[in-house]
Amino acid sequence: MKAIKYLILGMFAGGVLGLAAGVNIGRDKPILSNPFEDKRVSSKMKDTGSELIRQSGEAIEDAGKAIKDQFN
Repeated sequence: MKAIKYLILGMFAGGVLGLAAGVNIGRDKPILSNPFEDKRVSSKMKDTGSELIRQSGEAIEDAGKAIKDQFN
């Protein structure tokens, strides 16, 4: 009876930890990070958009420098 009790307790604890790790994997976060952290899709899109704008600005600057060098 004691063995069954520990088996059920171990399965419950493993299930809770496995669920938390699965949530983190699904959200593309480190496995041991906080699974309850609220990171909405809108904030993820905002971060991605900011990075895209920065890269676009750098590309435009490089193109401008190339054109300027061509005429000098």
